[in-house]
Amino acid sequence: MNPYALLIFTLSLAAGSVITISSHHWMLAWLGLEINALAIIPLMVKTPHPRAIEAATKYFLVQATASAMLIFACTLNAWLTGEWVITLNLENTPTNFLTIALMMKLGIAPFHFWMPDVLQGLTLMTGLILSTWMKLPPTILLFQLNDALNLDLLLIVGLLSTVIGGWGGINQTQIRKILAFSSIAHLGWMTAVLKLSPQLAMFNFTIYVLLTSTLFITLMSLDTKNLPKLMSSWTKSPTLTSLTLLTLLSLSGLPPLTGFLPKWLVAQEMMKQHLTLIVMIMLLSSLLSMFFYLRLTYVMALTMSPHTSFSLTTWTYCPKTPTALLITLSILLIPILPLIFPLS
Repeated sequence: MNPYALLIFTLSLAAGSVITISSHHWMLAWLGLEINALAIIPLMVKTPHPRAIEAATKYFLVQATASAMLIFACTLNAWLTGEWVITLNLENTPTNFLTIALMMKLGIAPFHFWMPDVLQGLTLMTGLILSTWMKLPPTILLFQLNDALNLDLLLIVGLLSTVIGGWGGINQTQIRKILAFSSIAHLGWMTAVLKLSPQLAMFNFTIYVLLTSTLFITLMSLDTKNLPKLMSSWTKSPTLTSLTLLTLLSLSGLPPLTGFLPKWLVAQEMMKQHLTLIVMIMLLSSLLSMFFYLRLTYVMALTMSPHTSFSLTTWTYCPKTPTALLITLSILLIPILPLIFPLS
């Protein structure tokens, strides 16, 4: 891609997100989301491949549907209340439509069907943008709507997301699809606690972005997209592979790593609200997610790709990406727990 075009699309991504996050008018928020969605589509088809074109087409259709529902809900709310301000005078029916539209943009179950297929057709860099940066504007809008959201809807969607995210990733061999179902599960935890504790939901989303960014960057450094390539990662960079194992375990929520923090705090908050059955089902579904993360760690650490006696040894690879800080934060944030307790 032409570097000038790439710069324009990247600036459009940043501008669309800033417009949505800083807006107080529904039309301006909708405009920022549209700029975001249209800016990432050329990045999806940057590598001319039928699978990339299919992913871009699916993404465009889903985002167009969500945007149409969003603008319909905003117009309906303005018709009922006479206000276009985001945080004022929200009626129940438009709020439910807005919630569903934003969840479609986020890829939360039961509106998740596009997420694994789209992420599978993208490069790791574009997948990183889709899994982290593109989820920021809809998430901020959900936080702004927090007071008017329907608690029952959020709990049902969060429960479905954690179960489907854990169940769907078990039989996958493509790492990008596994990360897509991981995203669905993590956003389910955020959605379930959004109405009960917005600060805790924001902390959950921040940890998700940190862990997902770390894993995507390490996979780009190892040039790994599926399980067979994952087997040969040890010969490329043993140190980075060992740290990637800890990052995967942290993403699964295994104590005492960083990913255990949000699940612990969310479970504690939901127990305080007497939602014992829901949080028990979510914790059991997180065991499914832990299974396929342990499967990835098993493939990386305890198996090796087959080599013939005439094969050459892989050149030791020293990545130049700044992964040290990200990996450190991804596995060693438990000591900040006393600072987080006042937020929950």
